[in-house]
Amino acid sequence: MKMNSHQPEGYECPFCQANMGAKQRDIIYQNEYVTALVAKKWWPNNKGHVLVVPNEHVENIFELPVDLAAEIHRAAQLTAFAMKNVYACEGISTRQHNEPAGNQDVWHYHLHVYPRYVNDELYLTNGSESDPNERAFKAEKLRSWINNYS
Repeated sequence: MKMNSHQPEGYECPFCQANMGAKQRDIIYQNEYVTALVAKKWWPNNKGHVLVVPNEHVENIFELPVDLAAEIHRAAQLTAFAMKNVYACEGISTRQHNEPAGNQDVWHYHLHVYPRYVNDELYLTNGSESDPNERAFKAEKLRSWINNYS
């Protein structure tokens, strides 16, 4: 069912605009439906979190086709296994926001996959821009694990 759109007039979607190719070094997994990439914004104790993004423009969960949701979660699960092995994290959190009251600020559906550690204070800290070379390093490690073990 189509809901009301909340994207501003003339909105240029950063995921569609980048067409996923511009972030090639950050991509850890991609198929015809989804792309998983190391996020630009990192939290102090949860560095290297990943965004799983549908390749087609879907604004939010209300527009998300069920078959595409399955692909997103398949990629998120693969990412979680990679993080557990590469980062040696103690847990995984996923987070996804919808509509303004749900804190959505990018009008293209995406699922965050965070490496978690005891007392990491993920929800008490703010993210900031990460170093592109650090992102590429983390992405290579995750991508390598996925290519070798999936």
